[in-house]
Amino acid sequence: SSDLVPDEGCEYDELIEINLNQLKPHINGPFTPDLATPVSAVGAVAEEKGWPLDIRVGLIGSCTNSSYEDMGRAAAVARQALAHGLKCKSQFTITPGSEQIRATIERDGYAKVLRDVGGVVLANACGPCIGQWDRKDIKKGEKNTIVTSYNRNFTGRNDANPETHAFVTSPEIVTALSIAGTLKFDPEKDYLTGAKGEKFKLEAPDADELPKEEFDPGQDTYQYPPSDGSSQRVEVSPTSQRLQLLNPFDKWNGKDLEDMLILIKVKGKCTTDHISAAGPWLKFRGHLDNISNNLQIGRAH
Repeated sequence: SSDLVPDEGCEYDELIEINLNQLKPHINGPFTPDLATPVSAVGAVAEEKGWPLDIRVGLIGSCTNSSYEDMGRAAAVARQALAHGLKCKSQFTITPGSEQIRATIERDGYAKVLRDVGGVVLANACGPCIGQWDRKDIKKGEKNTIVTSYNRNFTGRNDANPETHAFVTSPEIVTALSIAGTLKFDPEKDYLTGAKGEKFKLEAPDADELPKEEFDPGQDTYQYPPSDGSSQRVEVSPTSQRLQLLNPFDKWNGKDLEDMLILIKVKGKCTTDHISAAGPWLKFRGHLDNISNNLQIGRAH
């Protein structure tokens, strides 16, 4: 607490006090990460708004929420379900944010717990967060709900389906909702029914922030370039639609560009997804001309 203090004599325009004892779990969405609803109320709001209650898929991980502690807290929730003979009612995926995290959670047993509860551990990559998801359980245009711990949930971002209602929340809440299979579940007060018919509540998860042993670096897949690359050539077909060799830009002349014309204005929400959508466009990420064709196609000009 001694580190979290204001500078002596500083002044602020507004002072906001937050009582962490009163802060409740929230879930954001659908279609935007700034539409927040308490987890305890999202089921009722979904019924009122006509959002699908059944959760088709829960997804945790990627760069945003796959720290060692994140994975540990998700595993702590999963262990409670397994102790009562339960597995996830929803599909459940885990995307390690790095090879180091993947190797460490494998070594320390978190990955096994998440698999045992019904999860599938995906490759270390952006994965479904950026649309790298070969989804098979629905057809395009089918209305459905997914819950993720990613950092964005704009329309069509995860699976290119504009009718997928994507919600974002913490990894442990995603895990709990995937076990219950519905938005109408409040992990703080609602009961689950075990395999033998017993009622039980989930306890708030806890996990180590860092592993007790050193992180496992995992597999070193980096390919070092040759010490002398003067004889190396990269050959790309001139008709390739996915790869394009770039010519160097002209050297900057040292002068700023001034009094330039504004070529485009946009209105409304203007996020990275609206400016340059991912999903199917990712196949052009090695071809600057082709991937530039999606610039601002999600915006109202």
